[in-house]
Amino acid sequence: MVEDAFRSALLTDLYQLTMVGGYVLAGKAGQRANFDYFFRQVPDNGGFCVLAGLEQVAAYVRNLRFTEDDLAYLESLGLFPEPVLSYFKEFSFHGDLYAMPEGTVAFPQEPLIRVTASLPEAQLIETALLNIVNFQTLIATKAARVCIAAEGGVVIDFGLRRAHGPNGGLMASRAAYVGGVEGTSNVLAGKAYGIPLRGTHAHSWVESFPSELDAFRTYADLYPDNVVLLVDTYDSLRSGLPHAVQVGKELKERGKSLRGVRLDSGDLAYLSQRAREELDRNGLQDAGIVASSDLDEWLIESLKKQGAMIDIWGVGTRLVTSYSSPALGGVYKLTALDENGRKMVPKLKRSDNPMKITNPGKKVPIRIVDEHDQIRGDVLFLVDEDPFEEAPLVAFHPLYSHVRKEYPAHFKREELLVPVLVGGEPVYEFPPLEEVRKNTFRNLSRLDRAYKRFHNPHTYHVSLSKRLFEMKQRLLVNSGIG
Repeated sequence: MVEDAFRSALLTDLYQLTMVGGYVLAGKAGQRANFDYFFRQVPDNGGFCVLAGLEQVAAYVRNLRFTEDDLAYLESLGLFPEPVLSYFKEFSFHGDLYAMPEGTVAFPQEPLIRVTASLPEAQLIETALLNIVNFQTLIATKAARVCIAAEGGVVIDFGLRRAHGPNGGLMASRAAYVGGVEGTSNVLAGKAYGIPLRGTHAHSWVESFPSELDAFRTYADLYPDNVVLLVDTYDSLRSGLPHAVQVGKELKERGKSLRGVRLDSGDLAYLSQRAREELDRNGLQDAGIVASSDLDEWLIESLKKQGAMIDIWGVGTRLVTSYSSPALGGVYKLTALDENGRKMVPKLKRSDNPMKITNPGKKVPIRIVDEHDQIRGDVLFLVDEDPFEEAPLVAFHPLYSHVRKEYPAHFKREELLVPVLVGGEPVYEFPPLEEVRKNTFRNLSRLDRAYKRFHNPHTYHVSLSKRLFEMKQRLLVNSGIG
């Protein structure tokens, strides 16, 4: 399974190891710390993200060990004295990991994952956690946007050949399914995760036969229950489509059916309209039209507005690479630390860039839901606050005291983080991937369409409780330099 690739303790940045070694040598190995994983901006200037990758993170953290080969390599670097190598040799994670379930819609500046553990343990998992969750969340979000653009049409992941390596391709297919696609061409993803497999044939199939009609007939004879014919090898309207119609009629006479035709180039709106007319005119109303060719949410949205008659969207390169926004800027920041016998002293990172000022303390994100089951905003509370007090809630902008949100007492409040690992042991049963995908749909159905626009989406508010806001302001005022 691909998860094995994520279990190497060396899947990290060197400075994580030198910091962990430094903690050990400085007598900080037992110091407890809290880190939050969050992102600062939604890709593509969008309105939301869809969390994905949690199952792989939990497997990585739980199984993280240094092998004898790892230790020999680290020793050969000449960086780590014996006490540090001994710590690495005995390492395992004994901390707590809380997270939003996969498929949850999430927003900037709120903790999607919260890690509480000894300082070295919490530090060591940073790089791999960011690698896994940033990428899968990025692709799941892109997939959700593509599916929104398709307006109920079927979306298939066709991206393996353009993905960033084998593991990137496999994780992209998984994340795309979490985001809402209905299937994938990636056979390994089908085997590993139970994702439905979909596929047609390539131009090379057609070119390998004496004629296009021979190619179509042979394919239909070999796979009579899964006949989708690629019609643009030579000429979509003058050659491919008439030959596909002819084979479709022959299949019908045999009690079979043409499942569809695929368009992979040209004016997809015009060609799909003409294809629909020809298929219907020849009694092949059940045959669908599949489109591919560098599709993304903006092109699909445009084609829908142009009246394209496309039933299935094969989305590849621009999905699995998130071509228009190729990275999610997720970060993992220390927010609280045991200090001089005082438990979990809040920590804050200052910056001249307001977006980079962190929210201190060990926190609980609470989702506010109105009487129509629509989510209205998220509020961060400190863990020792009562977020469920039955009273109107005044929530504060993370930086500006004059900007506030008021939520009535009758709005529901939902805690977003669930325990995944406690004391290093699993306490959360990961649902089947199909259930994760359904969770994405449930979450998106609760999000107003204003947040799902591709152009100038409405801003979803992530606010602070009064106590957390006041703590943050005190730390900003009192934190010195040096």
